[in-house]
Amino acid sequence: MSSRLRLAVVAILIVAWVGGGAKGAAATLKADELQQDIRTAVYAVNRFWSDHWSDYFPGKYRPPRVVGAYDGRSANRPACSGYKMQPYNASYCMTQDFIAWDINLMRMSYSYGDGLVYQVISHEWSHAVQNRMPYRHLARQIELQADCMGAAALAGASRDGTLVWEKGDSQEIAATLRGLSGDTPWTNPADHGSAAERIGAFNTGLRSGVWACLA
Repeated sequence: MSSRLRLAVVAILIVAWVGGGAKGAAATLKADELQQDIRTAVYAVNRFWSDHWSDYFPGKYRPPRVVGAYDGRSANRPACSGYKMQPYNASYCMTQDFIAWDINLMRMSYSYGDGLVYQVISHEWSHAVQNRMPYRHLARQIELQADCMGAAALAGASRDGTLVWEKGDSQEIAATLRGLSGDTPWTNPADHGSAAERIGAFNTGLRSGVWACLA
């Protein structure tokens, strides 16, 4: 998964890697790639809903606030309604209308590839959309609906040229969801659905768009 901006940043960092300390530069490259993927995901998903809100819903689109990364191992974590955000989790706080994620979850998922970074952000953004859209469109299984809508937003951003959907991204996401199933709050089958259910919902949104996700 990439954007033209991300590709430019990666090219600069590769030059730095060739010119000196390979090990340190490679670590910097990976960290910078992760941060760029996060920025690209936030921009692309927000841009999709901003551009296409009226295609699906009445009223005016309002983006959620992005608190962004926190360290889940630290006591200094953001709180939602007085409750601290969980380690290895990503969340949309409905009462305060913000999205946040544990950077350690992003780093762990990045070892599988960059796909799940986009899935995490598009999924949480979909919860913000669920909080804004007419109630009649809300599915009973809101987590699987968020997987579906997140994929639809990524596919739409790709069609718009905001995002480049690379060959193998869907397989990366599927492999990560299987690999992390049950290991983190964000991949807990009890409330988010099994890996197979999540992959199915994601593929529905990817192939058939937002309307296929709505109740």
